[in-house]
Amino acid sequence: MTTLRPTIALSADEARRIALRAQGFLGAPDRRSGVRGILRHLGAVQLDTISVLARSHELIPYARLGAVGRKTVEKAYWTETHAFEYWSHAACILPVEEWPHFAFRRRAYRNRPHWNHDLPDGTYDQVIKQLRAEGPLTATELGGAKRTSEWWDWSGTKVAVERALMYGEVVCVERRGWKRVYDLAERAVPQALLHDDLDDTECLRRLVRLAGQSLGVGTRADIADYHRLKGEQVDAVIADSGLVPVTVEGWGKPAWADPAALETPPRGRHRTTLLSPFDSLIWERARTERIFGFTHRLEAYVPKQKRVYGYFAMPVLSGGRLVGRVDPAREGRTLVAKQATLDGPKAVPAVAQALAEAASWVDCTDVRVERVNAPELREPLARELARLTG
Repeated sequence: MTTLRPTIALSADEARRIALRAQGFLGAPDRRSGVRGILRHLGAVQLDTISVLARSHELIPYARLGAVGRKTVEKAYWTETHAFEYWSHAACILPVEEWPHFAFRRRAYRNRPHWNHDLPDGTYDQVIKQLRAEGPLTATELGGAKRTSEWWDWSGTKVAVERALMYGEVVCVERRGWKRVYDLAERAVPQALLHDDLDDTECLRRLVRLAGQSLGVGTRADIADYHRLKGEQVDAVIADSGLVPVTVEGWGKPAWADPAALETPPRGRHRTTLLSPFDSLIWERARTERIFGFTHRLEAYVPKQKRVYGYFAMPVLSGGRLVGRVDPAREGRTLVAKQATLDGPKAVPAVAQALAEAASWVDCTDVRVERVNAPELREPLARELARLTG
């Protein structure tokens, strides 16, 4: 079997290709395992409220598998306890097999001395009792979600059920109209997995190993960021995690790799696609800049007049590079690129292909481009889109 380099010194290009393969963008995807396989492979899929083309957790498998049905995505995540929602990189869908490895975080929440919300006396026990009798239920069905539209103005019931979620007594078993649906962990999690038996060290060792596998290769900060661990938590277990130390050209910091990722050189077909800003390939800005030379920032929460690339600018991946970005919208059955930013003429075919495929996936029949960063690329992009969609 061919190894990349016997000294485990990687070029920047080798590291980039290892990362792409680890994230499912290089080589033939395992279509037999489908969305469930993508979740297992990535270890975490981030949730977010913003929906432009689709929700971010739908965009993640689409970016790797192509036009997978949106109902298929939801079913793969939630049916038959395949997954649970919990705090990882952020609010994430996680493979249910990893429930035991988040025991360290559940314990930390149970031992937390202070909370932002007060919990009215008796409310917690009442919520558990109601879920046992009537669950699964949304917070509204439990008797109250928010008193106002402000995120911090939760009802006592909402405070209680969210506290129970963090403690691990309650699980979010699906999202219904973007509302969490809660049930007791004793019903939702398979009995063999329903325990907090693993100590913190074992939990952390597993999550560090998983992060390394999902990244392919990463620095201490990369690995810590994947499941939002502390640097010192990574330091305590990385020597026993199964990851191997490597050096990467131009990184300037120590790195670790999944040994399986070093066994064969990454080969195969590159995916051309739009990426959610919440895709784990580009979660961490410093890593994205280091690997791709690409500065990525979500501007949804930036005042409109200060945005450079748009509200929900989606990077375009092609040939293993990030070649531009598109800020999309929908008007009826037209996919609108409110702003297309291309890194030169060579990016035109890739951006057009990514737009055309995305339009087909969300059942749009037309694509319209409103603004292009380089005026001379507007006409070539329009011609290529017409060829692909006509």
